[in-house]
Amino acid sequence: MMGRTAALGTMILLMALAPLRTAAAAPPPPVEARKVAGLAAPAEIRIDRWGVPHIYARSARDAFFVQGYNAARDRLWQIDLWRKRGLGLLARDFGPDFAEQDRAARLFLYRGDMGAEWAAYGGSARSDTEAFVAGINAYVGEILDGRRPLPREFRIAGTRPDRWAAEDVVRIRSHGLTRNAGMEVTRARILCAGGPGADRLFKKLEPEWTSKVPEGLDPCAIPADVLKDYNLATRGVRFDAARRRLASEASLPDSQGSNNWTIAPSKTTTGRPILANDPHRDHGLPSLRYVTHLEAPGMSVIGAGEPALPGVSIGHNGTIAFGLTIFYADQEDLYVYETAPGDPGLYRYQDKWVRMETIRERIEVRGETPQDVELRFTRHGPVIFADPAGRRAFALRSVWAEPGASAYFGSLGYMNARSWPEFKAALANWGTPSENQVYADVSGRIGWVAAGRTPARPNWDGLLPVPGDGRYEWRGFLSQDQLPSRVDPAEGFIATANAMNLPADYPVAERKVGFEWANPSRQQRIDEVLGAGGRISLEAAMALQTDPTDITSRRLLKLLAPLRSADPQTARALDLLRGWDGAARADSAPASIYLTWTGKHLGPAVVAKAAPEAARALIGGGDLAAVMDLLDAPDQTLGPTPAATRDALLLESLAAAVAEVEARLGPDPSTWAWGRLHQAGFTHILAPLADGADRAGLSVGPAPMAGTSLSPLAASWRPADFQVTSGASFRMVLDVGDWDSSRFINTPGQSGDVDSPHARDLFETWVKGGYLPLVFSRKAVEAATERILRLTPAP
Repeated sequence: MMGRTAALGTMILLMALAPLRTAAAAPPPPVEARKVAGLAAPAEIRIDRWGVPHIYARSARDAFFVQGYNAARDRLWQIDLWRKRGLGLLARDFGPDFAEQDRAARLFLYRGDMGAEWAAYGGSARSDTEAFVAGINAYVGEILDGRRPLPREFRIAGTRPDRWAAEDVVRIRSHGLTRNAGMEVTRARILCAGGPGADRLFKKLEPEWTSKVPEGLDPCAIPADVLKDYNLATRGVRFDAARRRLASEASLPDSQGSNNWTIAPSKTTTGRPILANDPHRDHGLPSLRYVTHLEAPGMSVIGAGEPALPGVSIGHNGTIAFGLTIFYADQEDLYVYETAPGDPGLYRYQDKWVRMETIRERIEVRGETPQDVELRFTRHGPVIFADPAGRRAFALRSVWAEPGASAYFGSLGYMNARSWPEFKAALANWGTPSENQVYADVSGRIGWVAAGRTPARPNWDGLLPVPGDGRYEWRGFLSQDQLPSRVDPAEGFIATANAMNLPADYPVAERKVGFEWANPSRQQRIDEVLGAGGRISLEAAMALQTDPTDITSRRLLKLLAPLRSADPQTARALDLLRGWDGAARADSAPASIYLTWTGKHLGPAVVAKAAPEAARALIGGGDLAAVMDLLDAPDQTLGPTPAATRDALLLESLAAAVAEVEARLGPDPSTWAWGRLHQAGFTHILAPLADGADRAGLSVGPAPMAGTSLSPLAASWRPADFQVTSGASFRMVLDVGDWDSSRFINTPGQSGDVDSPHARDLFETWVKGGYLPLVFSRKAVEAATERILRLTPAP
């Protein structure tokens, strides 16, 4: 499998390199001169043939200014919508159906002292952001005064872009990935419905842990819709057909994650470190991540970030490489309050009634009069739900509210680091999301830091809501020394994939970092490949990123091996699975069976048998890791004959999966293939609002795709139709020290301008597991340049 994937990646890579070899004979790229207000000195943007902008400026200030100008040039609709969603300004553009989302978003804005906020990031964070925003505003100004055309997305929506303030960038918090409010609520409701232990199949806790209901908490007091405002504030923007209305979208468990690894020179064929990263987020058109190269005195960095933020969070400078994955620290808690009789604005705290803080704001609404709203806050955070009749209120405490917790913004602190001590020091105050930050440098050093603002909970574990009466208070945050890290390990590599990676001797009971981690399957497969004998090449690293092996199959197929079925199709499926290597390739028939089985049928069957009836709907299909543990060691929850019941469940659920595959793909298993079910494609959120010619370019795909949510090639899918919904839109493999040999891919394209040739041009390469050069040296950039923008200060 690895050889096959590597061969495909190498073929695509050679095709990508071909233009570089003939660049000397190619005509010079076209040059466009622009005068830009606010630029201090001449600068240049070289856009390569894959859409990556390489920015050359005469000062760091101008580099950030041009980064903002270029982000607006290439991703204006995306970043403008990001700002409006985050600040709660959607209803002004899209009408009354978005007023509730605006109100919810405003609950989670940073409302603390801005001096403390900027100081938390240190260095030049404020001035860098001011320059970045000035660049955005310069481009927006060119549109508003008619020098640049209004992008088609704004014409479709009937809106115009806004100008920004630097504070907008850091005050928006609700796009980050903190956790675990949703799990707290569901766990409480499961315990209410089914009693102690009913949550066994809901989520496997790691390290092994038995949670206790906090004293004073009634799990049955948690309303089903207590997180309505939270979910509204953190969701993306979607439109239903033909109207500017918020469309419903199902949440996808465990779809947000990432893989990364850093390999020492002793284990590579290059004799240099290799660092690889592929962050997994919801897919879209355009991509979440944007690759940018910044060159200025004292700054030389390339990689991916979010286009609305200055700097680069995943990439390299001339000395070090860096990448990140989510480290599953628990960064939020739901608080439950008793409110005063006759006055729901008072809540009990330490035997006193305390007045909630009330902030009044006005929401502008397109086509209607403005709406005046009240936002309420307790000492712990925004009030997200109130039950006056039951005399209860609920507030969310999150690290979001702390100075320095703007998501990913802290990367400004490490992207110019030149050594392991500098890199680690820059992460000492990292806020959100909590991350596994991996490192490599040209001297051969590799390392890992678990970074993130992690609450210290002295007397509870964070797995359930808690009373807000003062008994459950954070005691500050864990320091960097209290979170794990490693440097230059004996095994020669460090890999993370969102799985539980606390050291065996970590004082879990004392520090309680978190207990809800991603399924370990991706981590296990990566460790297996990197830990095998032999040296790792760049091609092998790319093959591992696109490895579709679902390692869970080994345990489950072992359970199926002795079983037999009288049903011919189920018997045929068992035969196919016995010969399967566990790779979810697009052309694999066994993969179509196995993944339909484990993704849709096995978990619900086990939950229906083993969980209390009243809690089953809340548990759903359960957590596959917890389900597999029960299947490996069946007990009395499965009845008086656990092993026999287990075997019957395996066959019954497999038969149901086979019936579904047959209904979708036909009766002949020789024609079945995972890629016939599992397809990738992207549709712009404005597609429901577009008519006629305006619909052109608003979608790409579909195309068959390998992988699944539990393989290193992460490709999570929607159960209703198997559509790929999330995974690695961006991947990079860095040759540390020989930077021009590094590779990347970003799908569907670098540009967010639907009329750009780079909006969808990388999709085919990506869906086939291919890569492109991530050129860095001036010589390589010039050879790959497709177009040049020469910017000079406007008089």
